[in-house]
Amino acid sequence: MSQYLIKDVTIVNENASFQGSVYLRDGFIQDILPGGSPTLLYEQTARVIDGKGKHLLPGIIDDQVHFREPGLEHKGDIFHESRAAVMGGITSYMEMPNTIPPAITNALLNDKFNRARNSSWANYSFYLGATNNNLKEILNMDTASCCGIKIFMGSSTGNMLVDNNEALNKIFSRAPTLVAVHCEDEDTINRNMKRAREKWGENIPFAMHPEIRSATACIKSSDKAKDLAYKHNTRLHLLHLSTEQETLSLEKNINPENKKITAEVCVHHLWFRQEDYAQKGSLIKWNPAIKTEKDRQGLLEAVLDDRIDIIATDHAPHRLEEKQNPYTKAPSGGPLVQHAFLMMLEMHHQGLIPLETIVRKMAHNPAKLFRIRRRGFIRKGYWGDLVMADLSKETSVTNDSLQYKCKWSPLEGTTFHSAITHTFINGKPVVENGIITGDPAGMPLIFDQ
Repeated sequence: MSQYLIKDVTIVNENASFQGSVYLRDGFIQDILPGGSPTLLYEQTARVIDGKGKHLLPGIIDDQVHFREPGLEHKGDIFHESRAAVMGGITSYMEMPNTIPPAITNALLNDKFNRARNSSWANYSFYLGATNNNLKEILNMDTASCCGIKIFMGSSTGNMLVDNNEALNKIFSRAPTLVAVHCEDEDTINRNMKRAREKWGENIPFAMHPEIRSATACIKSSDKAKDLAYKHNTRLHLLHLSTEQETLSLEKNINPENKKITAEVCVHHLWFRQEDYAQKGSLIKWNPAIKTEKDRQGLLEAVLDDRIDIIATDHAPHRLEEKQNPYTKAPSGGPLVQHAFLMMLEMHHQGLIPLETIVRKMAHNPAKLFRIRRRGFIRKGYWGDLVMADLSKETSVTNDSLQYKCKWSPLEGTTFHSAITHTFINGKPVVENGIITGDPAGMPLIFDQ
């Protein structure tokens, strides 16, 4: 069946919440009916899905994930991680290039698209990774299918650290699309690590992670990226900000479409704080590091006044046995796509963020900022990417409920006070009543760059 009527639901869209129904046909949103409008005509041909007591939102667009394929499938892969994503209400994602081999050529980028074609539950795109010497590949990229250029201006794997100033200036001055940057200063991190090793050897306490990958390292690197963007008039997107200081120079109360420099925060930097290392240890070791409570509050304030434009995940699974290594050998990153939206709904329950703001930061703004065609909003003629949530039903994070290939989460034992009941991809339900249904239905995203 290609027709669905989501009936009598609270629609949250474009800074408003209202009762109504949404009619989907042949993949698209065909009609949005305010509460009380007659729906009998649609009910005669469509499958009716009862939305009473629930909220319907545009599907979440995650602009930063690491799904590990190719080359690291023992940690995760497109099939399992995208399945976890749709269980969490994420309907589109943009995946990072640091796989094996890294996606630093257009041929390797195309290989990722081919892999996703039959295995991705959610809609997808992939970043082209920058290096010190692949400007030709960047200039020849397909800007209609590739979401952007990813630059590691700090520690990275393989040869993806871009630390040559001439190369950086050429990329920033000639980039045909958005430039997304990971900002941590390599020299600062190396000095901090050297001191930590001298004191603790290999058994550095995980609580030292924000001292090693310090605020100074982040600020120094992001300032450099901003200076390059101002110099070359580049569309710059600052990924996973982790300090309050980095947000202070960003513009507030401005539509992201009208900004040259935009910014993202990840859910773990809004949820955890430095004191949590004592209990969670390596499970919350991310790069950039989770920092102080003051930073966490400053980041949330920047979300609320629009200095920060996007909330994402930086989903980066590792096997649990890898994470259980000592500090110097435990990899950074963790799985989050299945619960990121629930984390933000919990913060809404706590009175910290309006529901309409969550929708802007996790659906509308990614679509605007990356110029994604016909997604990110509940509008007639847009693709039917939707998520329905019950804000009065609990969800417990248990090991057997995890969809990740790595089968662990730093949130195990948490009970959220919301539940994701349905996820629609391209007009079809792939999650119904909290259960995966159907087959992978993801499509490549299209960008109006």
